[in-house]
Amino acid sequence: MKKTTTAVVAALAAIALGSSSLATMEIQKEYKAKDPKANCQTCHVPKMPKKDAAELNAFGTTVKAAKGKDGKIDWSKVKVPAPPAS
Repeated sequence: MKKTTTAVVAALAAIALGSSSLATMEIQKEYKAKDPKANCQTCHVPKMPKKDAAELNAFGTTVKAAKGKDGKIDWSKVKVPAPPAS
């Protein structure tokens, strides 16, 4: 019985942790639809940020501020930066 309880708790923890990372991927997918060249450094300072430990740049801070309680971004509140001139 103890092993079953441990397995259930572990499964629930995995689902909870997995669902929080899906929200991040959803936000990335939403923005990539607007800017196909977007990558991690679009919002973060480091090239490969670690979850919950990455510093946000100015655009990332704006996106975070536009995130509602439901986890969705109100893109009307986010000023999308113009692409650099080539």
